[in-house]
Amino acid sequence: MLVTSFKDNSVLFKIPPEWVPSQPTITHYVKLLSDNIFLVYYKNSLVVSASTTLITLLFAMFAGYGFSRFHFKFKNFLMFSILSTQMLPVVSLLIALYAMYKSYGLLNTQFGLILALTTASLPFSIWMIKVFFDGIPVALEEAAKIDGCSRFGILFRIIFPLSKPGIFSVGIYTFILSWDDLLYSLTLINKDHLRTLNPGISVRYMGEVSYDWANIMTVCLTATVPIVILFLFFQKYMVAGLTAGAVKG
Repeated sequence: MLVTSFKDNSVLFKIPPEWVPSQPTITHYVKLLSDNIFLVYYKNSLVVSASTTLITLLFAMFAGYGFSRFHFKFKNFLMFSILSTQMLPVVSLLIALYAMYKSYGLLNTQFGLILALTTASLPFSIWMIKVFFDGIPVALEEAAKIDGCSRFGILFRIIFPLSKPGIFSVGIYTFILSWDDLLYSLTLINKDHLRTLNPGISVRYMGEVSYDWANIMTVCLTATVPIVILFLFFQKYMVAGLTAGAVKG
């Protein structure tokens, strides 16, 4: 993608191929950044992904803590019921979801898209963050209670700070899931100024007969920047989240 974005379309199909562009050009970047609709797509993706991440984190932290610390009837059944929603492919839900959204006036709204993405990412997020809460000794909470700390005080002063790797892991997972979404965005949003990056790229930059490959590679490369930045700065938290609970002893 990087090499192709600096090539002119006239050299893309040369035989033998030109691996390193002899005359690199930044025309595609200039054209892309001057395209207002691309910047709108980018802004929409950031807003939707960030909002989905924050809402998912809020609900996942409280639900995960509840499943980790409280014992109640049908607890295991409820946990597996939540996780079982991940078994359904997105395609099988879209027709019913579209009809439901239409009757409630949620089509072509960012709130509707955020709601759909939150429900898609929440089940696994609850399970992931519960593992981190399970690893925190209950004795710490009991000591805080003796010192007069309330339940919410324990959560915000002890549990959440100690679970920082888990919170970051859930946040990164949710952000990537939202940023990479295509099916929900393409189905629930059909107004151009509300589209996010992925459906915007597929609708605006990819034609039925011919493709401006250099421009497409420039768009895709630009779209990967937030994900690359996330992995550069939070890679250790992501690894911690993926390996949490893998080793017992």
